[in-house]
Amino acid sequence: MATAHVARRRAAVLGDLLPGALARDAALVVGSAALVGVAAQVAVPIPGTPVPVSGQTFAVLLAGAALGWGRAALGMAVYLAAGLAGVPWFAEGASGTGSPSLGYVLGFVVAAAAVGRLAERGGDRTPVRTVGTMLVGTAIMYAAGVPYLMAALGVDLGRALELGVTPFLVGDALKVLLAAGLLPAAWRLVGTRRDGAA
Repeated sequence: MATAHVARRRAAVLGDLLPGALARDAALVVGSAALVGVAAQVAVPIPGTPVPVSGQTFAVLLAGAALGWGRAALGMAVYLAAGLAGVPWFAEGASGTGSPSLGYVLGFVVAAAAVGRLAERGGDRTPVRTVGTMLVGTAIMYAAGVPYLMAALGVDLGRALELGVTPFLVGDALKVLLAAGLLPAAWRLVGTRRDGAA
């Protein structure tokens, strides 16, 4: 009983609270890829840009925070590899390398890892910390997506920002705020806070 209590107190991310390390980790990796694939289908095209508004970026951020850097990065690598191999689970049922928004998907791996690492250090325990953590992840996705968009469409940086960043700022801000409410609440719900979390 005391050992179980110590293990729960030392949980770095929410995914650590589940039992059965190897089976748990495999399920979490595959599950995170599937979650992002399903969330990608919740997509709304925006006139004038090839990049739709979708739920996948929110799913990437949540997966990173809940799973930690290693499992989250591996989950996004599985998502990317399966999509490149033909599984139609990129936004709007796309797959392969033809989408000009593929750069964002490439950025998912790094963004999930960064968010996961910050969450392991307590970056998802309070609303303020969660906002910072999610902003880092979002910035990484933009940093990967915009140059790819520039190359794919043959446009300059200003036009790529108009197509791939500006239309999404309000929606991404709402996703960050939603995460800032959900993640600290999840920690309170399970009654586990990292020692020293403010």
